[in-house]
Amino acid sequence: MSILVRNTRKPVSSPQRAAWEEEPGVVAKAGKFLILSAVVLAVVGPLYTIVLTSVSSQATITQAGGLVLIPGEITFAAYQQILSGGVVTRAVLVSVGVTATGTALSMVVSVLCAYGLSRPGSFAHTPILFTLLITMFFSAGIIPAYLLVSSLGLINTYWALILPSCISVFNIIILRGFFMGIDRGILDSARMDGASDWRTLTQIVLPMSKAVTAVIALFYGVGYWNAFFNAVLYINDSAMNPLQVVLRSYVLQGVTVPGQIDVGQGAAASPALQMAVIVLAMVPILIVYPFVQKHFTKGVMIGAVKG
Repeated sequence: MSILVRNTRKPVSSPQRAAWEEEPGVVAKAGKFLILSAVVLAVVGPLYTIVLTSVSSQATITQAGGLVLIPGEITFAAYQQILSGGVVTRAVLVSVGVTATGTALSMVVSVLCAYGLSRPGSFAHTPILFTLLITMFFSAGIIPAYLLVSSLGLINTYWALILPSCISVFNIIILRGFFMGIDRGILDSARMDGASDWRTLTQIVLPMSKAVTAVIALFYGVGYWNAFFNAVLYINDSAMNPLQVVLRSYVLQGVTVPGQIDVGQGAAASPALQMAVIVLAMVPILIVYPFVQKHFTKGVMIGAVKG
């Protein structure tokens, strides 16, 4: 009679480590600290100056020479002024509406397209995929794009801010790569249980794809929020301009925003108001990004590697 003895001892890890896992020396640690500190200062420094200038009084700004580095008299008059119902407030509402609507529409179209292209044997799979890939490397140009938008009757409409940039082939490829990496057995089991393609997508595929969909939604949202070129091309009514166009005119070109301040014809806006507009343009992304950051690396890498 043989007796089987189960080996319960844990494997002992080798005391020797690979060369790339060796403990860094003092010089290496100091170098990393200096480099990371320089990067942090390069990012945080301008942000600190912008925020501090936006909440500083005119006297403090004048004493500092334009941009405030040391806190002085604090006031939120600039934010009260730009959010008092004038051009900037209307531009914020336009940007929020365009970003929300555009992101939702882009996600629906991209998910449906990516899921269809990820299923083997889908209708016109290869020609559609090849056509999409061509658009990543070749484009018609600005004039044909403007003529197309004009022929569709979208000039001076909010749809002109959404439809021309509604689809990103790169994002579709990322989503398609993730969908193709889902275990085929799970999808076959759902089909055997009588689930339709729509039910499989909404109840099985999408719940398993939270990381990659969150990242793609962030890509689309940031793109819509920061976009201004479509508004410059297709929008003639200044009341329909999004925040980034107002930011470009108000800060970079130094023009006076109508209805906001009375500084004389053609005079430049004060630094506090300019910095307040910049902060207002950054706040939504700074609020949303921490909630998506945990999915960022995972979503992109899974979508890229599994494709």
